[in-house]
Amino acid sequence: MEMIQLSYPLDNNSSDNKKTKQVIAIGDFDGVHLGHREVIGRALYTAEHLHLASSIMTFDPHPREVLGNDQYKELLTPLGQRAELFGQMGVDYMYTVRFDTSLMQLTPEQFVEKILIPLNVESVIVGFDFRFGYKGEGNPDTLCELSHGKFAVEVVRPYHIDGAKVSSTSVRDALANGNVAAANRLLGRRYSIRGQVVDGSKRGRTIGFPTANIQLEGAYFKPLNGVYAIKAQVKGLHYDGVMNIGVKPTFTSGELQASWEAHLFDFSEDIYGETVVIELVDFLREERKFNSIDLLVAQIKQDADSARSKLFSL
Repeated sequence: MEMIQLSYPLDNNSSDNKKTKQVIAIGDFDGVHLGHREVIGRALYTAEHLHLASSIMTFDPHPREVLGNDQYKELLTPLGQRAELFGQMGVDYMYTVRFDTSLMQLTPEQFVEKILIPLNVESVIVGFDFRFGYKGEGNPDTLCELSHGKFAVEVVRPYHIDGAKVSSTSVRDALANGNVAAANRLLGRRYSIRGQVVDGSKRGRTIGFPTANIQLEGAYFKPLNGVYAIKAQVKGLHYDGVMNIGVKPTFTSGELQASWEAHLFDFSEDIYGETVVIELVDFLREERKFNSIDLLVAQIKQDADSARSKLFSL
């Protein structure tokens, strides 16, 4: 997949990125959940049917962050992970459009004329709730009206599970409540984070449970503080384990930034500096403070047993 950076106004090179017609799906796609996959899948199907290239247009930073919603400073899928998922789906081109005040102030008409038309799109695929242009004045009907026959517009209906619409908000709500199983079902994959193993306090090894302290590659959405059963990928190999997300209240009175610490079963290698991918499989318990190290160690052993049991059949 080729990745192309765009910003408004498009320069001569960026506006001529593609000489041939293409099918493009537009959205922020944070989460790349099952609803998003319906939109992207429709673009892939249409592109194949028309024998054209398939494209994604997404935005960075997240439009809601620029509009003042601080919740979207943390993402379900930061840009690099989104790109990886798009590539796995078979997308040919990924346009990352810088979302700033200049782009935000474009009218729907200007967005079509100054962004879409120069990209020579044959068909535009959007979700039912797509909004564009200044103050979100444009919607799928507006897009159809403004196309003036220069490109087709396909609108994808909402994707439902058990009668409820799948959305990034529903994924966030599930994770915030520790409902990993529900979040993973909505995503159609396990919620995962990527980061580098860095030096930590090294307390874990003193109590018989060494942990990898992970510095995240991006601003990931943080699930409920607690202990999770996980699958980890390290240097191309896969391991089971447990992860604590939180502020380690037994050892501190509270830290401003949560730590992400993973203990991998049957693993003893030095992996400082290595990049690891962690998938959350199940929520075991909320983080809490213990009155003694012995009580903490006993609970960690119980957590590990619970995790092994849940992960054994996977």
